[in-house]
Amino acid sequence: MTTRIRRFVETDTGHRVPNHKSKCRHMHGHRYRFEAEIEGDTVQETGVSEEGMLIDFSDVSAILMEHVHDIVDHAFVVYEGDSEARKACDAMGEGHRTVVVPFIPTAENLAKWAFEQVQPHISTAYGNRLKLVAMHVRETPKSTASWIP
Repeated sequence: MTTRIRRFVETDTGHRVPNHKSKCRHMHGHRYRFEAEIEGDTVQETGVSEEGMLIDFSDVSAILMEHVHDIVDHAFVVYEGDSEARKACDAMGEGHRTVVVPFIPTAENLAKWAFEQVQPHISTAYGNRLKLVAMHVRETPKSTASWIP
C-alpha cells in the first residue's frame, strides 16, 4: 500500500503572459501556492523521529522554502524572450528581484519548474520509496495547475 502527503508554501510573485489574449498580458502578481505531493511507504523503523511518517512535514517545508519560495517570493518571473518585461525589470535597478526563465511563466509551466527544483531533494534514509509524484500550483483561489510526470 502507498501513502501520499501534501505540503505547500505560498509566495507573492509577479509575472506576465506576453502573448495572452486578455489582461494576463499585463504585468501583475498572484499569491501562489506551490504544493508538493509525495508518495511512499511509512517509515517502519522503531524509535526514529519519522516512525509512522513518509517524511517529516517540516523537512518538506524546508525543501520548498529553499528551492521555490526563496527564489520567487517577492520577485517578478519573466520569460527570457519577453524583451519588454525584461526592459521594465532592468529599469527597476539592481535591487529588483527578477527571475528570468526559459519559459512563459504560466501556472502550468511554474508547476513543472517547481517540480524540477524540488524532486532531487526528496529522499529518505529509511528505504520507504519516497517519490515526488506531483506539483500543484494555485494561481488564484479558482485556478490550479498540476505537473505530474
